[in-house]
Amino acid sequence: MQLLAFPMGNELVVCLYNDAAHLGAAAVGEHDPASGRASVSVITRTGHKDDAVAVEAAHTIAKAAKRAVCVMAGIHLDDITPQEIVQIGENCRGVVGELVSRLQ
Repeated sequence: MQLLAFPMGNELVVCLYNDAAHLGAAAVGEHDPASGRASVSVITRTGHKDDAVAVEAAHTIAKAAKRAVCVMAGIHLDDITPQEIVQIGENCRGVVGELVSRLQ
C-alpha cells in the first residue's frame, strides 16, 4: 500500500493507492475545534468501493491532525477475496497510522 501526503496551505492532500492506482473515491475530512470531532463527506465513482478506505482515512487523519484533509483512494485487485479486503483495510490503517504519527 502506498500513501503520498502533501500540504495545501494548512490542510492536507493524501493519496492512498496500490500498484493499480486510480481515482476510485475522494473523501474530505473536517475537524471541528469546538467539539473536537471530525466529519467526512465522500464522492465515489460508479462501481468503485474505495470509499470505505477513503472515509476511514479522512476521518482518522482529520481528527488526529486537527485540520482538513482530502483523501483520494484508488486500490484495485482483480477477483478480490474477502480475506484480501480485510488485508487491504489493515494495510491502509497501517500507512495512515504512520502518517498520523509523523504529523503529531
